[in-house]
Amino acid sequence: MLIRRKIQSEVEKTLFKGKIVVIYGPRQVGKTTLVKLIQENQKQIATAYFNCDEADVRDALTGKTSTELKLFFGDNKLVILDEAQRVRNIGLTLKLMVDNYPQMQIIATGSSSFDLSNEIVEPLTGRKIEFYLYPFSLAELKEIYSEIEIDRILENRMIFGMYPGVVFESDFAKIKTLKTLAKSYVYKDVLEYRNIKNHEVLEKLLRALALQVGNEVSYGELASLIEINKQTVADYIQILEKAFIVFRLPSFSSNLRNEIKSNRKIYFYDNGIRNALINNLNPLDLRQDAGALWENFMIGERVKSNNNTDGDANMYFWRTLQKQEIDLIEERGGKLAGFEFKWKSRPGKVPVAFSRAYPDAKVEMISRENYKKFAGLRQ
Repeated sequence: MLIRRKIQSEVEKTLFKGKIVVIYGPRQVGKTTLVKLIQENQKQIATAYFNCDEADVRDALTGKTSTELKLFFGDNKLVILDEAQRVRNIGLTLKLMVDNYPQMQIIATGSSSFDLSNEIVEPLTGRKIEFYLYPFSLAELKEIYSEIEIDRILENRMIFGMYPGVVFESDFAKIKTLKTLAKSYVYKDVLEYRNIKNHEVLEKLLRALALQVGNEVSYGELASLIEINKQTVADYIQILEKAFIVFRLPSFSSNLRNEIKSNRKIYFYDNGIRNALINNLNPLDLRQDAGALWENFMIGERVKSNNNTDGDANMYFWRTLQKQEIDLIEERGGKLAGFEFKWKSRPGKVPVAFSRAYPDAKVEMISRENYKKFAGLRQ
């Protein structure tokens, strides 16, 4: 079943403007489907698709002059390089093309932003437009489901996540697919980076992070738990971020002495991957972590919604030394908004310290009764 991705129209608007288009995202998230749909919409011109996982394609793009590259691409006006991070010095290759043949539109996709972005930042300064493709969002599922149907599948999505290969499968098939995806995350992309060999340490770190969703994360405590040094923890988490497995929320602080200023919370881009890592795909009524799952799911949906609508927002959490806290703070256009996440709707109070320090900031509780606008399902 085909679902049009929200960023497709935005990508298409940027074509043929003299810039390389780069689409980042993890494996199996639908990048190939997206670029082939874009290619299909350009029937009036000559186009070509190249899979850089193919050895002969990599050879044709590595260490070549602009003339040699032009001979390889031929008279195509749109060229798609899928999994472009597999090409050594891809940034230089792309720079040669955009500088010498600006009339040719190149779209490059990369599943490992730590490879592709590091190699293209300097060569393509001012020459690229970047997009990010994540697992399906609820707003994208609205293309095929009504809001009532989305309510019905909400718990299932909190458990099994939003990967395209998971969304439409039976529960039995989803479990197998998720476990394969989780291993692909750890072993295929992350372990190849800088020749990381110790997969057991990485697995322990991922499980520890999965069990701490919604809580502040201490690198020192993680280091002690996993028996590695603190810097290694920090390095591994940075790699996991660049591989689109987790993302950090820093603490928000500006006015109060007792605000926590340097801690962070860590969330997973996909609930299903998180649950597969801890081997818990049980229904909500058999779990103790429904609140944490809801918080992770909603914050992940907000990240996707902001990305898909070009919403420019800085995201934080807020907490004081006295443990007054707000799950999510958004700073948008100089204005603050706070959000608390409760799976079971119940009255909550805004911390007095926050209200006094930020009297103009509105704080809203997001539950399964009112999540649709927050998640981008409604305007």
